[in-house]
Amino acid sequence: MFNTTAWNRLRYTAYAPIYDAVAARVLHKPREAALAQVAWAPGMRVLLVGAGTGLDLPLLPPDTRVHATDLSAAMVKRTADRAARLNRDVDCRVMDAEALTYPDAHFDVVVMHFILAVMPDPARGLAETYRVLKPGGQLCLLDKFQPDHRPAGAGRRLLNAATSAIATDITRRATPLLEDAGFIVKRDTPVLMGSVVRALIATQASPTAR
Repeated sequence: MFNTTAWNRLRYTAYAPIYDAVAARVLHKPREAALAQVAWAPGMRVLLVGAGTGLDLPLLPPDTRVHATDLSAAMVKRTADRAARLNRDVDCRVMDAEALTYPDAHFDVVVMHFILAVMPDPARGLAETYRVLKPGGQLCLLDKFQPDHRPAGAGRRLLNAATSAIATDITRRATPLLEDAGFIVKRDTPVLMGSVVRALIATQASPTAR
């Protein structure tokens, strides 16, 4: 089992110098589409979970207060460097998405772009996201997903053993994961590769609805 926190930290540290060359151009429009679905307001406190090299930073409204985390210190350094080039005050921290150190109900928006299909325990990561979101806050999710109505077959699960080690899990289903974590999906938009890459907006369900 290669999808562990330690392995992810190691491989994303290795990926950091080449990440922009591989991902920046092809993933720009999906990121733009995902963030356009957020109902923005001035002064919002925003958390980028798994911020990578900070490719989302230029797409965020300038009047937001941004925090950015990543498991890899090399990625966090690149996010901080990008923030400096953009003249943005961004609080950048090395942090595990499955063990956030922020207080409860702290953020108006949490952005999780291309991390849910990578983390070893997505349920735990979503539980942390739920915890740090303010009531009525928004989760902006962008990732590669298996169709909600069809669990992965044997062949896909076998292939996933390789893809999850070097890139991403290809068996996860967005809506079941979100609903199990107590979220309600408000928007779900295919943005790349047909319906493989989807941009979703979710909010917390009421306690009685969970």
